[in-house]
Amino acid sequence: MSSHIVWMIIGMAAVTYIPRLLPFVLFKGKELPGFVQGILKNVPYATLGALIFPGILLINEDIWFGIIGAAAAFLAALLGANVIVVVLGSIAVLSVYSFLV
Repeated sequence: MSSHIVWMIIGMAAVTYIPRLLPFVLFKGKELPGFVQGILKNVPYATLGALIFPGILLINEDIWFGIIGAAAAFLAALLGANVIVVVLGSIAVLSVYSFLV
């Protein structure tokens, strides 16, 4: 492997690792205000919505596939499920739907 590639990989690793490490170092032992904590608790659901919504609009073959998947994800999130449970639940519902159709 060329030394340029090795240095590029090391640089990319550092650029990826540093933003993940900084919040732990800077906020260690500090309590965030309740308003900020409330916003941070909703970030995974906002990200999930940003990932799911364009997929619903771009389905060409069976629009119901997108609608049912979005409804399952929305219902699971509304019930307070973890983000992983929301994603896996939508996948399970769509697997059953694709098996029946």
